Amino acid sequence: MHIETPKNTINKSAKEVYEFLTDLQNFEKLMPENIEKFAVLNDDRFLFALKGMPEIVLERKEQTPHQKIVLGAASDKLPFTLTTDIVALNENSCEVNLSFSGEFNAMMAMMIKKPITNFMGTLSDNLGTL
Repeated sequence: MHIETPKNTINKSAKEVYEFLTDLQNFEKLMPENIEKFAVLNDDRFLFALKGMPEIVLERKEQTPHQKIVLGAASDKLPFTLTTDIVALNENSCEVNLSFSGEFNAMMAMMIKKPITNFMGTLSDNLGTL
């Protein structure tokens, strides 16, 4: 399953957005209002839980300075990645695109597609208001 948000133009430099996102504590500021739990576990991992959903632990898998950050599920039970691509437009703005990729059976994909799409939209929208 693959889900992408529309590209979002942010009035910050690619470097500023990248540095904001590499500090995992900042993800709490991007979370939806229905967040029940958020905790940074170490420099590369954080967990969060939304109302009615299980806790999810994300860990940093890959990063390319000022261009890309890949977070992935720390558990093999639900393998997925959340990728942030950052493209500098000029020194004061950039475009950000979030994409979700995961391997799920058809039933699971049907159940989680809408909540994940909404979650990613909220992350993208909140990133745009930095």
